[in-house]
Amino acid sequence: MEISVLFRKLWCVRKQLIVFLTPLVLLPLLFGLPEKEGKCLYVVLLMAVFWCTEALPLAVTAMLPVCLFPTMGILPSKKVCPQYFLDTNFLFLSGLIMASAIEEWGLHRRIALKVLKIVGVKPAWLILGMMLTASFLSMWLSNTATTAMMLPIANAILESLFGDLETLKRNCRSGEDAENEVINGTGMTFHRYELQTLMNKQTNKQTNQGALPPHRQDGAEQGDGRTAEEVREEAQYQMQIWKGFLICIPYAASIGGTATLTGTAPNLILIGQLKSYFPECDVINFGSWFAFALPLMLIFLFLGWLWIAFLYGGLNTRLCIKKQDRRAEAEVKAQAVIEDDYRKLGPVNFAEASIAFFFVLFAVLLFTRDPKFVTGWSVFFPKGYVSDAVTGVIIVSILFFFPSQKPSFSWWFNPQASNSAYVPLLSWKKAQDSVPWNIILLLGGGFAMAKGCEESGLASWIGGHLQPLAEVPAPAAAMLLTAFVACFTEFASNTATIIIFLPVIAIAASVNPLYLMIPTTVGSSFAFMLPVSTPPNSIAFASGHLLVKDMVKTGVVMNILGVLCVSLAMNTWGVAMFDLNSYPEWAPPVNVSSTLVHMHIPPIPGLNVTL
Repeated sequence: MEISVLFRKLWCVRKQLIVFLTPLVLLPLLFGLPEKEGKCLYVVLLMAVFWCTEALPLAVTAMLPVCLFPTMGILPSKKVCPQYFLDTNFLFLSGLIMASAIEEWGLHRRIALKVLKIVGVKPAWLILGMMLTASFLSMWLSNTATTAMMLPIANAILESLFGDLETLKRNCRSGEDAENEVINGTGMTFHRYELQTLMNKQTNKQTNQGALPPHRQDGAEQGDGRTAEEVREEAQYQMQIWKGFLICIPYAASIGGTATLTGTAPNLILIGQLKSYFPECDVINFGSWFAFALPLMLIFLFLGWLWIAFLYGGLNTRLCIKKQDRRAEAEVKAQAVIEDDYRKLGPVNFAEASIAFFFVLFAVLLFTRDPKFVTGWSVFFPKGYVSDAVTGVIIVSILFFFPSQKPSFSWWFNPQASNSAYVPLLSWKKAQDSVPWNIILLLGGGFAMAKGCEESGLASWIGGHLQPLAEVPAPAAAMLLTAFVACFTEFASNTATIIIFLPVIAIAASVNPLYLMIPTTVGSSFAFMLPVSTPPNSIAFASGHLLVKDMVKTGVVMNILGVLCVSLAMNTWGVAMFDLNSYPEWAPPVNVSSTLVHMHIPPIPGLNVTL
């Protein structure tokens, strides 16, 4: 009994113990390796442990290089601090500000309801509509906000289709204790953001807008001629569909974020690491990444839809309601929910139209600046002067003074008109409240770590000890790394995961570095198996209707599909887009024999490293 009490006490102070003991455990590194390399490795491993265990807040761990690199003689502060606001950080910041403006005026909600109106209310098609909408929105918004916005809409539609959820559960259990079917969302304690607050905010907002209507059905009708067994089977099938809706939204949000550089932090970390280790590399920007990642996202989304639709209800498009008239009535009610919610939004106002215009302009200008496969508009400026960050900041800056109400010429001559100050599309207070500044620090911490590894010589030291990896065939190495990172990120932040592993992959690559770095980066977003893997998974699980085994069963296959899709993309259009068949001039080998400069990856099929 005393031992169990002691373990409980230790568990209560586990984070403090990690913070205290980890620096002591890693001390031998300072004496067993060359001076600067050992010190840098000490800091890198210390940060890796803190990130993986979240012993300190992620953003606080990200700031450790500011104090440790200068005091340990690894890097002066004047070289460390600028890493926290590189142009890559400004690109991400501009994307976050644009997203906050879209949320402010509800444009994302109008897009979501419009898509659902188009796809209809048949289960398989409705799941596809949910996934398409969530993936598109998460290309520009955070996947957390997308999930929090979409789940209440899904629940409202499902209630109109199947009735009250508690009644449905009772029908599923046929009189057994329904509470055994529900797991309380204890994973909420692992959240990295204020997920429950965000969820409540979204739910309250949508309740005010009519998104959460009262229950439209009372479950099984009395005297409708169905036996108890038929009621149970029908309810079980409908409950499966309900779970499919809950699980498809966070998965689609995670997949959608991979399609744009600003969609998820790991994509931007890739750009920052490339600029740190390979300053001459200008192959990847917003346009070229979008051209590569969008087809990958669509293929994965389609396969994911087939799997989820098959697993949760089958690929038939009919509701599991025996009587034709009852099925038709349920479909009409569900369609009415969507129509009613969309109608309550009213006509598109001036602010929504303006945000839509700037949103499209933001995307088009980023895509066409220098897409590589055609000449972009950046040729009108001195080479290297205009980056994606410049483009993004120009567009979002306009939002802070562009009026949200349609300007009126007659206002100047109407003494009765209101003389109150006009309201811009976005206020700084709104941007300040909605932008997750901790992610900016997390990005900066990753870039600072990369800079320290490079200048301390740790990168070269690690590269020299990873020569055996050159013997592994490139396609196999890429698949193994992608699968490993996808599994690792189930237990750690995808941002922290890619910060830890990407530098090692960059310096160990004996092929075109992009051939290993791109799939690893994309794979870090494929965290589907556990509730605590990503904030979207946690939001869906916290609803209390999903079991851990539901997420594991679905997520294992999703991870496999993701790894296969990334491998397909890298070995087909990725080879052509990024010239992966040869070792690039912008990536001089680090501590590797000069013969590797002439390495060649033979065309598919039979892609192998040739030394």
